[in-house]
Amino acid sequence: MGDDRTRDSRSRHRRRCRGTAGRRGHRRHRRRSAGRDVHVRECRPLLLPTAGEALRPARRHGAAPLVSTRRDQLAAGLASVGRRIEAAAQAAGRSPTSITLVVVTKTFPAADVQLLAELGVTDVGENRHPEARDKAAAVAAPLTWHFVGGLQTNKARAVAGYADLVHSVDRERLVDALADGASRAGRHLDCLVQVSLDPPGAADSRSGAKVDEVPALTDQIAAAEALRLRGVMAVAPLAADPARAYARLAEVAASVQAAHPTALAVSAGMSGDLEAAVAVGATHVRIGRAILGERPPNR
Repeated sequence: MGDDRTRDSRSRHRRRCRGTAGRRGHRRHRRRSAGRDVHVRECRPLLLPTAGEALRPARRHGAAPLVSTRRDQLAAGLASVGRRIEAAAQAAGRSPTSITLVVVTKTFPAADVQLLAELGVTDVGENRHPEARDKAAAVAAPLTWHFVGGLQTNKARAVAGYADLVHSVDRERLVDALADGASRAGRHLDCLVQVSLDPPGAADSRSGAKVDEVPALTDQIAAAEALRLRGVMAVAPLAADPARAYARLAEVAASVQAAHPTALAVSAGMSGDLEAAVAVGATHVRIGRAILGERPPNR
């Protein structure tokens, strides 16, 4: 009786397989092992992933994009800005290598800074002390850290401990605090004097020393043992022609260089106006949005 049931079961299985894969397919799925018949339950082919699919990590529905996607975005932004700098330099009869790209990473995570370093970026800028301090500690790459934002005197000593170049020196008390902080840290700190290019009485004025205050500030920085005067910096006034503003900065830079021949840096130009800055001799351009994209909301 048991043998009859076994034969009936085998017969039914053979008929199912013949309906899909035929007699040869059935033989391939039927094997004898240790005196027992072993049958494959389903007569369907096994589909294996391709090599690319096997190496691709699984992604959950709604998960954040992979790191490689963000890397591609940053690489594209760098390439685009690099082309703009090259074209602007050629139009001005300059070498693109005379211009330092400072990628301003404020509000973006340290992971972006690490990716930028892997893509060849050497100079990054921040404008808030706690964020700059934390990123400088988190990213192991040998970067030059630029502090480009307005700086409170009570935070200057801390900034002097990790920043390599402060772009926003605009008053005597700040010079004293930076000098003290750099001296305590046992290091030298490079400084730029931020120059205000706003017209007198401007409602929405930028930070910076007035043009007639620049000589005294540059002398003070040059005299400080722990500080090194490197040049000047400015931001184009709001709703003004950046070309005219940066031409004025070039005049200020020339007067500073006449008194301090090694103060050759001119930090000017951002995502929207870098060409105007390069045209009048900017040595450093500070670019954020054109490389990293729009900043996260509420930051």
